[in-house]
Formats: sequence, C-alpha cells, structure tokens
Amino acid sequence: MSLDNLKSALPDYAKDLKLNLGSVIGNSELPQQQLWGTVLAVAIASRSPRVLSELEPEAKANLTPEAYTAAKSAAAIMAMNNVFYRTRHLLSDPEYGTLRAGLRMNVIGNPGVEKVDFELWSLAVSAVNGCGQCLDSHEAVLRKAEVSRETIQEAVKIAAVVQAVGTTLDAEAVISGSAG
Repeated sequence: MSLDNLKSALPDYAKDLKLNLGSVIGNSELPQQQLWGTVLAVAIASRSPRVLSELEPEAKANLTPEAYTAAKSAAAIMAMNNVFYRTRHLLSDPEYGTLRAGLRMNVIGNPGVEKVDFELWSLAVSAVNGCGQCLDSHEAVLRKAEVSRETIQEAVKIAAVVQAVGTTLDAEAVISGSAG
C-alpha cells in the first residue's frame, strides 16, 4: 500500500508525521470521493514526486474517472489562481483588486463532479499554496452549502500532513544524495 510506503520512508524524527498520515487518510471520516480527491489534489500541489507517485495510484483506484480528472483540475487551476490572487492581495496598491482578472477559470463553474467536492479540493490546495483570499472564498462557498467546519478542517489537515511528508521526504532525498 502506498500509504504504508510513505510512512515507512519517513525518518524517525518525523514520527508525528507518520502517525498523522495514518490517521488523516487512513481514519478519515470524509466520503471516499472527498478524501481521495483531496489526497490527489494536495499530492500534486505538494510538488513532491515521491508523495505523488505513492498516492496517485491509490487515489485513482478510489475515484471515478470524472473525480480523478476533477481533482487534477482543482490542483491545476488553483496553482494559477493561488499565485494570482495571493499576489493581488499582497500588493499594497488596492487598485489591483479592481482590475479584471482576465484568466480563464471555466473548470470552477463546471468541474464534472459535485461542486462541494471541487470546492473542498480547491480549498485544500489553497492551504498548501498559502492563498488567504482563495481560502476565504472557497470556505465561504462550502459553508453556504452547509459543509461543516469539521469537514473543512479535515481537508486542511490532509493538506498539512501531505505537504509536510513531501517536504520531509524531499529534504531527506537531498541530504542522502539520492535526489536527482
């Protein structure tokens, strides 16, 4: 199992990550589509080849083809949006916030899966990418759809742990000289 591979690859100093990885994915109360869509989207957003190669096959096995594509779409569109909206928010000139974005984001309106699932995956990717404006936007849509704070936090915990596992394993690969 890929989850087991990741846990066994973590060094002893990252025992908390090993335990958290097992609990946030292995014991998640999210429905399978929300869980594995979140896992896939944040594995992509983590930019860790090891994390993605270990988690993608299991995500693919647990998702419909439409959900698999939509989770990848969430990671792709949020990679763009998180940079754009985070930058616009961080610029001290508020006039940038009044300018038309002019970027295509059609997948957000028609993701091919339930809107709530896509929004949850987008929120989790936004957590990895650190875009407060996108986090607020997706959280508001989810809350309006009556998604609980616990569900939203579950997705954020998955994002946090998967990102931390990727960071740790990538650092260890560099330290050990096995990074290419």
